[in-house]
Amino acid sequence: MKIYTKTGDKGETGLIGGKRIPKSDPRIISYGLIDELNSNVGLTISLLNLKNNNLFSDLIDLLIKIQNDLFTIGSDLADPTYPIENKYKIPRTDEKMVLYLESEIDKFDKEVVPITFFILPGGSIESSILHVSRSIARRTETAVTALSKSQTINPAILIYLNRLSDLLFVAARLVNKRIGVEDVAWKSSPRH
Repeated sequence: MKIYTKTGDKGETGLIGGKRIPKSDPRIISYGLIDELNSNVGLTISLLNLKNNNLFSDLIDLLIKIQNDLFTIGSDLADPTYPIENKYKIPRTDEKMVLYLESEIDKFDKEVVPITFFILPGGSIESSILHVSRSIARRTETAVTALSKSQTINPAILIYLNRLSDLLFVAARLVNKRIGVEDVAWKSSPRH
C-alpha cells in the first residue's frame, strides 16, 4: 500500500466514519496540534535518552505514556459522533488519564524547590525543549477550546491538556535540577 492516497489533494480529509471535511476545520486543526505536540514529546524523549537514561528513566517512561495518551486524544477528536455513539470503538480520553498526570505532577513537584520567582524557559537544552512542548500544549488547548465552542467534544480532553502543560512545566524544572542547572529567573527591565 502506498503512503499517499491522493484523497486529500483538494484540501479535504476524512474523519472516523468517513465524513469528509476541509483540512481547515477546527477539528482537523485541533488534532493536527495534538500530533505536533506528540512529535515534540518524542523529540524530548530522544534528547533525554542522549543525556543520561538512568537519570531520566522515570520521566522518559512518563513521556512515552503521554505520547500514547495523545494518540488516544487525537483519535477521540477525529470521531465526530461523541457522545452519541462509539460504533468504531475509539478509545476515549478519561478522568483516570488526568488523575495520573496529577499524581506525577505532585511527585515531581516534591523534588524541586518551591518557586519564588518567575521562570524563563531555559537552563538546559532538555529543559528548554520541555518548555517548547509546554507552549505547544497551551496552543493546542486554545485550539481545542475554540473547537468545543462550535462542536461537541469529550470534555476530558481539555482537562487533560490543561494538566499536561502543568506537568511539562514541572518536568522542565525537574530536568534542570537533576542536571544541576539553575532555573532561569525573569528580571524586569529597568524603566527608562
